[in-house]
Amino acid sequence: MRSFQHPDVFEQRHIGPNTNEIKEMAKLCGVNSIDELIDETVPANIRLKNKLQLDEPLSEFEFVHHLNNVAKKNNVFKSYIGMGYYPSILPSVIQRNILENPGWYTQYTPYQAEIAQGRLEALLNFQTVVSDLTALPIANASLLDEATAAAEAMVMLFNNRKKDKANSNKFFVSYEVFPQTIDVLKARSKPLGIELVIDDHKKVELNIDFFGLLVQYPALNGEIYNYSDLFSNAQSLGILKIVAADILSLTLLTPPGEFGADCVVGSTQRFGIPMGFGGPHAAYFATKEDFKRVIPGRIIGVSVDSQGNRALRMALQTREQHIKRERATSNICTAQVLLAVMAGMYAVYHGPKNLKVIAERINNLAKVLSESIRGLGFTQVNKNYFDTITFKVEKTLCEKIKSEALKQKINLNYFINDSISISLSEVTTIEDVRELIQVFAQILSKQISIQNEIDIQNNIKSSFEDKFVRTSNYLQHPVFNSYKSETDILRYMKYLENKDLSLVHSMIALGSCTMKLNATTEMLGVTYPQFGNIHPFAPKDQVKGYLELFNSIEKDLAEITGFSAVSLQPNSGAQGEYAGLSVIKAYLEDKGEAHRNITLIPSSAHGTNPASAVMAGMKVVVVDCDEKGNIDVNNLRSKAESNKNNLAALMVTYPSTHGVFEESIKEICEIIHKNGGQVYMDGANMNAQVGLTSPAQIGADVCHLNLHKTFCIPHGGGGPGVGPIAVAKHLVSFLPGHSVMDISKDKSIPAIAAAPFGSSSVILISYAYIKLMGEAGLTNATKAAILNANYIKAKLEPHFKVLYSGSRGRVAHELIFDMREFKQSAHIEVEDIAKRLMDYGYHAPTVSFPVAGTLMIEPTESESKAEMDKFCDALINILAEIKEIEKGIADQKNNVLKNAPHTAQMVINDNWIYPYSREKAAYPLHWTRLNKFWPSVSRVDNAYGDRNLVCSCLPISDYVEE
Repeated sequence: MRSFQHPDVFEQRHIGPNTNEIKEMAKLCGVNSIDELIDETVPANIRLKNKLQLDEPLSEFEFVHHLNNVAKKNNVFKSYIGMGYYPSILPSVIQRNILENPGWYTQYTPYQAEIAQGRLEALLNFQTVVSDLTALPIANASLLDEATAAAEAMVMLFNNRKKDKANSNKFFVSYEVFPQTIDVLKARSKPLGIELVIDDHKKVELNIDFFGLLVQYPALNGEIYNYSDLFSNAQSLGILKIVAADILSLTLLTPPGEFGADCVVGSTQRFGIPMGFGGPHAAYFATKEDFKRVIPGRIIGVSVDSQGNRALRMALQTREQHIKRERATSNICTAQVLLAVMAGMYAVYHGPKNLKVIAERINNLAKVLSESIRGLGFTQVNKNYFDTITFKVEKTLCEKIKSEALKQKINLNYFINDSISISLSEVTTIEDVRELIQVFAQILSKQISIQNEIDIQNNIKSSFEDKFVRTSNYLQHPVFNSYKSETDILRYMKYLENKDLSLVHSMIALGSCTMKLNATTEMLGVTYPQFGNIHPFAPKDQVKGYLELFNSIEKDLAEITGFSAVSLQPNSGAQGEYAGLSVIKAYLEDKGEAHRNITLIPSSAHGTNPASAVMAGMKVVVVDCDEKGNIDVNNLRSKAESNKNNLAALMVTYPSTHGVFEESIKEICEIIHKNGGQVYMDGANMNAQVGLTSPAQIGADVCHLNLHKTFCIPHGGGGPGVGPIAVAKHLVSFLPGHSVMDISKDKSIPAIAAAPFGSSSVILISYAYIKLMGEAGLTNATKAAILNANYIKAKLEPHFKVLYSGSRGRVAHELIFDMREFKQSAHIEVEDIAKRLMDYGYHAPTVSFPVAGTLMIEPTESESKAEMDKFCDALINILAEIKEIEKGIADQKNNVLKNAPHTAQMVINDNWIYPYSREKAAYPLHWTRLNKFWPSVSRVDNAYGDRNLVCSCLPISDYVEE
């Protein structure tokens, strides 16, 4: 083991406090060492007896060398597989200034809108792109992938059936929908009692038993179908229509909103996002006004601030739909914000004209390919096409073509029976087309020549009938028509970035969210072409580097959790919850106990817990917490025993959502097992467990892990998230499978996400974190996280009431401060404190969760003592400002808290109308003068934004002066 003092040991880069500071902090906490603090915090009966068996840590230099070697084991073939994933070109200016920029990727979800106006505008752009291209008025920002977006649409329509359709439970799916989407639909439909009918849309006989349908546009084989008759028939029967559409094709094709779609879903991966072996990519979801209050995910809306200026915020679903808990119809929590920002910026970069040029160029090359291969004697299956052409090919000949293509490092699509399908993309050139034609010609020993690119455009007829041609305009707003030079778009991106507070500015001490260091070395692999330019359905022998990496991280996560196996597929924490419960349900069904459907959930649980349980077909029974915030064991025992014949699971977060290591956790797990249930541990607070205890050690059977929390994937402004699940031995054979790539076990549940390994390219980040830290580093990180939380407790407890702590007065990695007394003494709400913190340059801790009127603080292990001291000083100074109100020195309604945050525009205004100084407003402590972060808008009017919902860029007419 290297000495901690070695200059290239990553652990000392990741953990904020140094050795001397740790001693000082421990002393303030009333202990002699950090280990003594841990002994007083983590119950002895759940402590690990042995160290984690992990590889020795690598230095950053060694890791980069190692990663380069792993990357070389991936063979990047030219990909023409399609099926929702296409090579794309990410403009370098977007790659460098957004994807690789911590000012963008370390932002948190925009719950505090005043310091998130940049990404909110970028997401409004994204929504406008989706709304314009689909021709539907409401779009969200965003969903996880195309398959889960389709599933969300199905469930939304199912839950919002009209009275006359209350007994209609059939959902039609065209068999020409992408197979990975059908796979996810199978998983989502069964628990809810939805009957999937998968058949030929050209022959289906719809009836009143159907509530909805889904078609692909263009279809799996590339055919552009006219769905008018199908949709007209569906309309007459009250059946709602979903279209999964290729967003790039909509620059040329009639948008689904114009031929009767009620909902349009898809992926924006084609807008400059690398394939990344499956993700992450921002899915899109657009729908009619009728569904604006039930749409899953987040909608960015236009509102005003306290000064009457335009301001953006999350509208309607400010806290997402899952806040409804067991009444929720979606568990969506994470979006794909960073990817949505990039996709929206791709549209800003190119504008409507160049987006259409890209699509036309792909289409022209597809025409050449079609004409040439048909000229060789092959029969083309699809008559109308955009970028994908499919040929009937006899099996023996198909194998020969496949062999020749692989020799040329070309991947074609062989997933459609007795056919070869070829999907072209933005990266395809005329030379590539010649190469493809040669593969077919060589097998037949024929010669064929093709025209040059100019002749192609002049001579080849349209590849689709006139009735499919788009005639409506799109992306007419100035934002998509103003930034033609790199200088302009660079400044626009920097203008947006400067409006947002991120980890580059200050600590973001959000409880339950774990905003820890996202080290640069951990991020490097994300933009390696050997990882980014790979299709998720590429043959396994081409992705040996990825598979080696997955095998390694699965083994390490299994070791860390104490479980037997891991699935990396779930691409968010909430998806991990759903996957874990689905595995439990499959296990119980296999045992002949399908009737078990009761899930016990503590009242303190995160809203996604009950939402996920309901989606998995479970019935939720809430367990009480005692006055100390712990699970009421007697109440749990009573409810477990009274439901023992139907008990399926307990969902428990550990340490608790209240920030305490509950000492009765083993007894709790034993009660559940004794009554026939399984224990699901929510891994949101795993940052307090790694190396000290584990889900298996406490007695759980399955857990999910938030890689975007404990394992360092950045929050990206609200996503991507990754939520793999780890399971005990008896559950291994039920882990999620996949219909396209062979990863299924003998009893696998259907796929949870579109890609076999979920958001593969960002799993590299967590892999790097584990390899750089090793056993000692990970364990020390956990200890430091617990120390930092207890240090803040010691600093602030004389000033604020700590709501919950353990039997020895300790908290885990986070803690809750009760701010409710100030509502009585000074009419100050917790929201006022949150907004005032912005004037000090800080993002608020978690507000009013899990207890209304409180702040939940989690400093993480990555923050230094000096930064935590500044944050504590800010809160102590805010308390002094509250005291001024209590004493009558400051006005109850017109004070620095009620008027916070203060913008530069407010402070420099000649008409200063406030009864306190500008200095007090803007520079409340001396260090705010040195590095001032100015909120770009003052307090946002949430109610106004909901009453006047605008969720796309305003029309050009609104910019015309009277």
